[in-house]
Amino acid sequence: MSEKPEFKPYTHPAGGWGAANATARVLMEQSVLAKGSRALLAMNHPDGFKCPSCAWPDPDREKTLEFCENGAKALAFEATKRRIGADFFAAHTVTELMSRSDHWLEEQGRLTRPMRYDAASDHYVPCTWDEAYEMIGRHLRALDHPDQAEFYTSGRTSNEAAFLYSVFVRAFGTNNFPDCSNMCHEPTSRGLPMSIGIGKGTVRMTDFAHAEAIFIIGQNTGTNSPRMMTELVHARKRGAPIVAVNPMPERALIRFTEPQDPIKMATFGSTPIASEFCHVRIGGDVAFLKGVMKALFQMDADAAARGEPAVLDHAFITEHTDGFDALKADIEATRWPDIVATSGLSEEQIRRVAGIYAASNATIICFGMGVTQHQQGSRVIHQIANVLMLRGNFGKEGAGICPVRGHSNVQGDRTVGIDEKPTTLYLDRLQAAFGFSPPREHGHHVIESVQAMIDGTAKVFIGMGGNFIHAIPDTPVAYEAMSRLDLTVGIATKLNRGHLVHGRDALILPVIARSEIDMQKTGPQFITIEDAMSGVTRSHGVLHPASADLRSEIEIVCRMARATLPDSTIEWEAFIDDYDLIRDRIAQVYPDLYAGFNTRIRQGKGFSLPVPPRQRIWNTPTGKANFLLFDGLDEDTPIGGPDMLRLSTIRSHDQYNTTVYTNNDRYRGVYNTRMVVFMNRDDMAARGLADGAMADLETISTDGTQRRVGGLMVVPYPMPRGSIAGYYPELNPLLPLTHFDQIAGTPAAKSIPVRVTAANPASQPEPA
Repeated sequence: MSEKPEFKPYTHPAGGWGAANATARVLMEQSVLAKGSRALLAMNHPDGFKCPSCAWPDPDREKTLEFCENGAKALAFEATKRRIGADFFAAHTVTELMSRSDHWLEEQGRLTRPMRYDAASDHYVPCTWDEAYEMIGRHLRALDHPDQAEFYTSGRTSNEAAFLYSVFVRAFGTNNFPDCSNMCHEPTSRGLPMSIGIGKGTVRMTDFAHAEAIFIIGQNTGTNSPRMMTELVHARKRGAPIVAVNPMPERALIRFTEPQDPIKMATFGSTPIASEFCHVRIGGDVAFLKGVMKALFQMDADAAARGEPAVLDHAFITEHTDGFDALKADIEATRWPDIVATSGLSEEQIRRVAGIYAASNATIICFGMGVTQHQQGSRVIHQIANVLMLRGNFGKEGAGICPVRGHSNVQGDRTVGIDEKPTTLYLDRLQAAFGFSPPREHGHHVIESVQAMIDGTAKVFIGMGGNFIHAIPDTPVAYEAMSRLDLTVGIATKLNRGHLVHGRDALILPVIARSEIDMQKTGPQFITIEDAMSGVTRSHGVLHPASADLRSEIEIVCRMARATLPDSTIEWEAFIDDYDLIRDRIAQVYPDLYAGFNTRIRQGKGFSLPVPPRQRIWNTPTGKANFLLFDGLDEDTPIGGPDMLRLSTIRSHDQYNTTVYTNNDRYRGVYNTRMVVFMNRDDMAARGLADGAMADLETISTDGTQRRVGGLMVVPYPMPRGSIAGYYPELNPLLPLTHFDQIAGTPAAKSIPVRVTAANPASQPEPA
């Protein structure tokens, strides 16, 4: 294939032979075809390991192969034969590595030994584990206040490691827990409890088999949660309508072929997925939802006038909800012309969709970051809950709300203590269990952590996995701020940008991967994760570690704790040897969730945590589910001017979070580049841009900072007028730190106001 950037529209179904070929190719490219194929047989099975990719749960039905294309990519890059040792770092200065692309860094292989940054030579140099722990302890103890340290966690961190991390950090004296959840589904965690009393989804996998309709809002299922497609295929085969609401028509929601369906594969068949596609404008979700509710209220009134059964579930509304009359007044005052103008959808289509919803006795509404990453993302979720409550779609089979969490244990990390706003009950239990007084003041989320770095009040950053620097907004500002820290620590399996944007002192600490055997003094250990539907399952690695000098996340946390808190009475060393002891402590701190943890986790596929709304129990101040109002229709602050477009940052199909596997995006037809902007043809014509032209993007803001990314290839795509899209993290420099959800603090990356102009001849692409 030519290395020249190309755009070739993809016309095949998603999945199918394209996915099968991509899986085989990535295993061969990483030289792990035999080893990787054996490991894939163990992925997502009770005696194997949990996929390090998405958080989609395992189905109740047993299948020999329980993985998707993206899970296979994640495993292949984790199990790769390529290694990064001391010789690699000796051959490359950090300055040189900064010039390399994220894809190139990922391709270099697994980290094999702890490394320390040497400022004199601008190289990472080998160090011992003891030297690394001593450096961490020394820096942390030297701080004027514990709040000068920031402790980041990614979704790959296990329940056991996250729990101990939260204990260590609070014993140290701070609640600064910037977490990957802050950047994706924090509006679910913070906003949804205001509606139903819990920040989690209310459905189980079995509900999909009983749903009479499924809505998917702002979620690119085929790329970000491909195993979910199996449930959608089964739903369509039994006739359940699927309504997709998205500014971009995603290939998997149009047609999909299950790679594990031998008949479909042999006959090149496929299943149409979306029975209704709502081509909503960026930021038009509230208008769409209010339109659906407006149509439902009218249908209910018409049914009453005719003496027919009610459309709304008035019994549920009366017994289980609060605020109905205020919601009805707000919806009835909302004008159809405003709904149509803001959503970009016709009144006819919205009424048709409302009819689909009204005809279903059990509906699931799924949503992703297309909903959460807006300035009012939390309140958009309130409106989704409102729609579900109008027909009693909580606490019954086949119904409920389904936030499609991205990373495999981001929800579990929050459950076991990674929370910058801990509850009093949790802190009291922590104090009783471990004998120290934890801090009570709220700590920093991601935006506040970055601001503390900019202000110079943060001195130390420790990252448990992830690629913090390329996940956050305002990239150039963040680069400069992080480079002024006294110490940065990256705990990781692979090299990434976060290790190159470093403090005065810096460490890279290589960790055992989830797919690898974790052998400790008491024998091989397993860890646990919580999936997107509150299921807790165990994970046993099956591959030999990439290096004898790797350590488990748990050991690294415990050794950091001992080095920082030498007088601590907590039994850190014992936790390293036997993970059952950690689970016993989790059960002690969370008896309502994890009682009998070690016994229950060894039974079958694990267990489900309680979700009170499934029993129609509402842990809200009113004791009921709350209808909550949304003022107007704008999810983001209105920006005037005819040249303004709303930019949504997106991921390619060959990407997971910040990890870039290749520079291709098969389903959108983009090859050999990530520097593109997807645009409506009319918007292109209005700016004099032809297919394949080069363009610059500039953020529209009033803070005096110029944010520009140049050298983007214009790709015509069926976007609504006024809406454009481009890849994350390349376009993160356009996202202001101050552009975030007002309740959760989540960056509003799905609605950045920008101008698009023909490229300045001097424009150069931003570093990949």
